[in-house]
Amino acid sequence: MDNNKCLVSCVKAGLGYDNRAIIEDFNFDVYEGDYVCVVGENGSGKSTLIKTILGLIKPVSGHVELHDTLKSGAIGYLPQQTQIQKHFPASVMEVVVSGCLNSMKWKPLFGIAEKKRALKNLDRMEILDLRNKCYGELSGGQQQRVLLARALCAAEKILVLDEPVTGLDPAAASALYSILQRLNNEGMAIVMVTHDLKNIVNRAGKILHINEGGYFYGTVNGYMDSDYSKIFV
Repeated sequence: MDNNKCLVSCVKAGLGYDNRAIIEDFNFDVYEGDYVCVVGENGSGKSTLIKTILGLIKPVSGHVELHDTLKSGAIGYLPQQTQIQKHFPASVMEVVVSGCLNSMKWKPLFGIAEKKRALKNLDRMEILDLRNKCYGELSGGQQQRVLLARALCAAEKILVLDEPVTGLDPAAASALYSILQRLNNEGMAIVMVTHDLKNIVNRAGKILHINEGGYFYGTVNGYMDSDYSKIFV
C-alpha cells in the first residue's frame, strides 16, 4: 500500500462468539494515519469488531494481527458512555491519568511521567483549565474531550471510538470532529463506529459497512458508488 505501518490486520477472519461467526472471511487492514468510519445496522457486528481489535475476544477463525507496538494494550479506546459514567465522582485529572494504567506495568502509583502525559493530553484537547473540576459536573462535550484525553494517554498510533457524538448537540459534535481531524492530520489512525454517516463521509478516508454478514471496505468514493451506500440513502 505505502510506507505506513499496518497496525491491524484481519485475514480471512471469522468474528463472533462461542465459535459462531457473525462475519466470515473478513479482510480488513488499518494503517498508520488511516481514518476509518465503521457503519452498519445494530447487531451487524460492529461491536464484535471493536472487541476483537481491543483483544477482548478472539476470532472464531482466520487471523487478527496487531502491530507489536499495540500488543501491550497501546490502543486508545473511547466507549459509549452510560448514564452512571456521566455522573462519575472524580476529578478530570483523575479520569485522564487513568488512561496510563496499561503502560505502568508493575508501578503501583501514578508518577511524574504519567501526570505529565495526562496534562499534555488535556492541553491537546484544550481543557487544561478543567483539570481540577469534577467530571460529573461537566457538559457532554467537555466530558467527551476528557475521555478522549484519557484515550490518548493509552494510544500510541490508533484511537478506536464507539459512537463518540451520540447525545452531543451539533456544536459540540462539530468541535469533536474537528479535534479528531486534527489528531488524524498529526498521524493518529482513527477507527470510529458511527451512525452519523452524513457528517463523516467528508472526513473519513475509508468506509467499512457491515451488513447481514457481508461487508464493504474501501475508499469513500468507492463506497458511494457501491450498493452498500444505498442502504443509508
